[in-house]
Amino acid sequence: MTTKTENPLLGIDFEVPFDAITAAHVQPAIGTLISEARSAIDAIANASGPRTYANTLEALEAATVRLEISSTVVSHLESVRSHPELREAYNAVQPLVSSFYASVPLNEGLYKALRAFSETAEAEQLSATKKRLLKKTLDDFRRHGAELPASGKARLQAIIHELAEVTNKFSQNLLDSTAAWELVIEDEARLAGLPESARAQARSSAEAKKKTGFRFTLQAPSVVPALTYLDDASLRETIYRAYNRRASGGEFDNQALILRILELRAEKAELLGYRDFSDLVLEDRMAKTGEAAQQFVRDLEARTRAAFEREKVELYQFRCSLEGASAPELEPWDVAYYAEKQRKALYDFDEEELRPYFPADAVMRGLFETAARLYEVRVEVDQKMPRWHADVQCYRLFEGETFLGAFYVDLYPREEKRGGAWMNGLITGGPGVGGHPGFHPHLGLICANITPPLGDKPALLTHDEVQTLFHEFGHLLHHLLSRVEVRSLGGTNVAWDFVELPSQIMENWCWEREALNLFAHHAETGAPIPDALFLKMKRARTFREATATMRQLGFATVDLRLHRDFDPARDGDVVAFSNRVLEAYAPARYPPDYAFITGFSHLFSSGVAYAAGYYSYKWAEVLDADAFSRFLEEGVFSRDVGLAFRRAVLERGDSDEPMKLFQAFRGREPTVDALLRRSGLISTEPTSPA
Repeated sequence: MTTKTENPLLGIDFEVPFDAITAAHVQPAIGTLISEARSAIDAIANASGPRTYANTLEALEAATVRLEISSTVVSHLESVRSHPELREAYNAVQPLVSSFYASVPLNEGLYKALRAFSETAEAEQLSATKKRLLKKTLDDFRRHGAELPASGKARLQAIIHELAEVTNKFSQNLLDSTAAWELVIEDEARLAGLPESARAQARSSAEAKKKTGFRFTLQAPSVVPALTYLDDASLRETIYRAYNRRASGGEFDNQALILRILELRAEKAELLGYRDFSDLVLEDRMAKTGEAAQQFVRDLEARTRAAFEREKVELYQFRCSLEGASAPELEPWDVAYYAEKQRKALYDFDEEELRPYFPADAVMRGLFETAARLYEVRVEVDQKMPRWHADVQCYRLFEGETFLGAFYVDLYPREEKRGGAWMNGLITGGPGVGGHPGFHPHLGLICANITPPLGDKPALLTHDEVQTLFHEFGHLLHHLLSRVEVRSLGGTNVAWDFVELPSQIMENWCWEREALNLFAHHAETGAPIPDALFLKMKRARTFREATATMRQLGFATVDLRLHRDFDPARDGDVVAFSNRVLEAYAPARYPPDYAFITGFSHLFSSGVAYAAGYYSYKWAEVLDADAFSRFLEEGVFSRDVGLAFRRAVLERGDSDEPMKLFQAFRGREPTVDALLRRSGLISTEPTSPA
């Protein structure tokens, strides 16, 4: 039998041996852990004697912990240091893990055991959190096929197995397609308009590849400044087209995979008795149904559309003011470029002016200090924890002398690392978890792809990147501050349309002078952001906010349409259909080869992810704007309000209905008005009573 010493994935404890795990460890370990978990579940199902919480629900919680942690570690490593051997091993085990988890609700003996326990006197006397676990477990089993006939169960397992394969292939095609593209410009004159920070980054990227000139990639720190500042429209067009047709053709084509994913999801929903996939996945979320989610999106669109159309006209008129009345209509690669010029003209504000005030290390210190002031915690550096790359930093979180948990921070892009920013929980602790006394610490991580340092100079971030770090740290705090006695209900294991509240609310402090003064100091002089620049930033905050809102609503709409309405026999090509939907929310007409959907990893990189749930970003914005309005009323660093949010939301995980948790903090249900005011879509002036 393979031991922990021989295979580190078989004995992961709090200090994960990232530096010792190799691709060769993956298949043997995951296979062993699946067998171990399956045996534990069979033992629960076949146990004799009276059913108790300890031998049924608690035993089920414990049965899969080792597999869950190890498979999460493997998945994480494939995201941050992907290479052919690791990818091959990950591809081999991922469908097996998915199939195993799909088989758990289909175990008839286990389902009978759970139902038998639910009828006992002990079940009636459980704590509120454990009662919720019992109800959610039974509901989850039903929703995942526990009451299907044998043939239905077999088909469901086959669907889930294939979904794991095709969504994983989608994700890897996107990674490979992104990494395969580059544009090297040798003539620096063509880079007119590009800020020196982006120019230096492009030069450094070329040098790293032993090339002469300036290298552009499809990573966000390269794409965003290029589309925003390059005067050369042909260069903007080249980069825009490349980014928005990733994985849409050739060896990395995702189009057929999207069709298959949608087919499998629709079949899964029908098999389980639901109208469509959205109704299946939203049943245990705040929206409850796909129709309710669509109605939410339609309502917000109706309140945004007029301002959006006005912004489109104003941007074109601004171009005409620069180039004459005969200026051509805006192409999509023109929008960010002219919008930035318009913003500068209206507010005398250039976001690049802020970059020197946001050195990455100072931002992280300010982020930790913000958490300390709000939630009575402190962060300490940990030099000993093993890590997966030299750039990764490790930290520990304390409340007084109580060790709450540890976390990793991986900030900068690498070619073997997937794009975007994310948080992941590796180990969920809490008080009395697993029936063991005392508090068990949590372990988590955040990853990003922000502007990296150049040589011995610090990484200087955009304000958007600062907000990204605050956002992901909000997710991390939700995990690290959890005090739920049931592991599977702790931390970020909440309804998908509630999970963004703790993250999105953190972004608000990036706009408050009192918070910015903690960390926003010039990298060379140490001076704070000048008052004049800060006021420009605040005034420009709602610039083209309707366009930004419509972009998010467009993504939410195409997501719901694909999972509720799309029929390839009727609607034809999935890319063309998606483009028709999205174009109603776009500030400019798309080029014929536009194929954003083939790179939309939120929807297609796993069996569920944000599929039929992208609306939750805006849903959670409603929650976060309303929740933050209490801080605005009582003080942005009010310890009382911060601790109230911690106690009502961050500590509670999924131990109660999300709306009840929100109401416990806010004293009422949320309204959309706070978001509309923050976005500049309704007046901030007080209104008279009706």
